[in-house]
Formats: sequence, structure tokens, C-alpha cells
Amino acid sequence: MSPLTIIFQVVCAFIGVVTLAVLFQIPKEYLLYAGITGAGGWLVELIVLEVSESPTFSAFWASLFVAVLSQILARVSKAPVTVYLVTGILPLVPGVGMYRTVYYLIRNNSELTSYYFSYTLQIAGMIALAIFVVDSFMKILYRKHG
Repeated sequence: MSPLTIIFQVVCAFIGVVTLAVLFQIPKEYLLYAGITGAGGWLVELIVLEVSESPTFSAFWASLFVAVLSQILARVSKAPVTVYLVTGILPLVPGVGMYRTVYYLIRNNSELTSYYFSYTLQIAGMIALAIFVVDSFMKILYRKHG
């Protein structure tokens, strides 16, 4: 993938996340950080996907990045973690996989329905696992030092 394509996709992810944050009525002082979180997560997704060629692997590492950055930014800006986590995870959500699952279900193509359903569940599972790992680590860390 060319560097120009990567830059374009990261900028689009930033714009998409900021737009969603505005729709969620997130306070203006958090919009830039929310956009950076989503764009950074998408950048990690693209880089890991380029290296590993595994969508599930790249979804896990990108979600891990978003979850860690959300925790850090929430503490720095004294905002709830969900402000950054929910908006930042948006570019990683497997919307196309969900769409294709339903599309092929309606078209009565059970083979492709099963494939895209499995693909979507794997990506969603990696996102959830990464968030769980970071959240659990932060709870343990703050129990010891809190």
C-alpha cells in the first residue's frame, strides 16, 4: 500500500471519528484527542495488516493501541475512558463484514454467509479481547498503586 493511500485513510479515519464524536455530543475539548485515537488505531491496523496479512491479528493490535491510548488520554484530560474508546474503536468495527453476512444471508448463499459471519465474529472478538486485556491490566495496576 502506498504511503499516500495510508495517509489518506488515516485522515479519513480522523474525520470520521471526529464527526461521530460531534454526533455523540462529546465536549469540544475532547474532539481532537478522540480523532487522534481513532486515526492512530487505524494507522496501527494498516501497518500490522501490511506486515502480517492477518485481519484478526491487526484488529487485536489496533484495538490494543486504541484501548491503551484511551486510558492514557482519559487520565491526562480527566475525561471518562469511554469518550475516547467508543469513538476511537469506530474505524476498527467490521461493518463491511456485518453487511456482507446479511447480504449473503438474504441471497441464500450459505457458504459466503458462514465465511463472513465467522470473519466478523473473529474481528469483533479481537476488539473485545484487546479492550478487556487493557481494562483488566489497568484495574490491577491501579489496585496496586491506587
